[in-house]
Amino acid sequence: MAALSQSHHLHSNFFSRLPAPKSKPLRLSSTRVRMSLQETGPSLAVVGVTGAVGQEFLSVLSDRDFPFRSIKLLASKRSAGKSVSFQNHSFTVEELTADSFNGIDIALFSAGGSISKEFGPIAVEKGAIVVDNSSAFRMAEGVPLVIPEVNPDAMGGIKVGMGRGALIANPNCSTIICLMAATPLHRHAKVKRMVVSTYQAASGAGAAAMHELELQTREVLEGKPPTCNIFKQQYAFNLFSHNAPVLENGYNEEEMKMVKETRKIWNDMDVKVTATCIRVPVMRAHAESVNLQFEKPLDEDTAREILKNAPGIVIIDDRSSNHFPTPLEVSNKDGVAVGRIRRDLSQDGNHGLDIFVCGDQVRKGAALNAVQIAEMLL
Repeated sequence: MAALSQSHHLHSNFFSRLPAPKSKPLRLSSTRVRMSLQETGPSLAVVGVTGAVGQEFLSVLSDRDFPFRSIKLLASKRSAGKSVSFQNHSFTVEELTADSFNGIDIALFSAGGSISKEFGPIAVEKGAIVVDNSSAFRMAEGVPLVIPEVNPDAMGGIKVGMGRGALIANPNCSTIICLMAATPLHRHAKVKRMVVSTYQAASGAGAAAMHELELQTREVLEGKPPTCNIFKQQYAFNLFSHNAPVLENGYNEEEMKMVKETRKIWNDMDVKVTATCIRVPVMRAHAESVNLQFEKPLDEDTAREILKNAPGIVIIDDRSSNHFPTPLEVSNKDGVAVGRIRRDLSQDGNHGLDIFVCGDQVRKGAALNAVQIAEMLL
């Protein structure tokens, strides 16, 4: 993004301060997309609109008929000026600057942590409610980390029109997909310990990684050396430990996100969580093997009934035909699929379960969750 002439810092009391008064709302121009245009709706900004999640923001806003009176589509200086077609309209992407948030009520961010850290506080100071898809603010004290089906109360009454800006964090995609399935069971029997192994798609590393997987697949099949720009090794027909940096404790950052975010979302610092995150050559949906140890007994039949009635969950658990969740079945879908529901034989009684979970990383793991948060702001 273009550098700003002014330096903005996030002070320790930032989130408790009232922002500057709202500017006059922006109106739709011929370069802005018309979706669910309503004079009483909020004014929107989408930051990082040219990325995989940014594009999905637009898709989800349209699919859910999200109301708004104006929308501004923002990206880097490099992407500014691009013409994008959406719902039979063409609009021009604008460069993200400090002035981009004048008159904005809700800003959906998915442009990376550094951009969120620089421009998120600016947007809040100008009165916008920021829903941020990066990891920049997830563990910040006072910033709600929200999955609407799991912990809507964490929003704390934040609403459009309350007279001040705010910041809400979207959890990590793997955390969202895991907790969509684990939370209904946690509410019934209380999870003491959770062991997660993830099988994460290319989409988690962005549109460029998705393109590289497709390119590598063609190259390998043609006997050519694979192009490795995004990842340091061959991705097609291979899998490897998640590409996040490895920390001193031996866990990588992706694994520690699951540990810390689960504790914050469940408001339970005592729950034990361990994770192993693997990158697999799948385009856009994550899969996760989840082992749960409960404080109270929970048999598999009761667990299956609980999950059948849980919002956002689809059961695919047909043992007779060996049909269980797959990434392909949930790609471009809103629901998180759960299967392989069975008692953990290594634990006494009914105090342990194994489940297998799949969810679209771009959709529920990112854009859909953020738009659902935005809906709660209205």
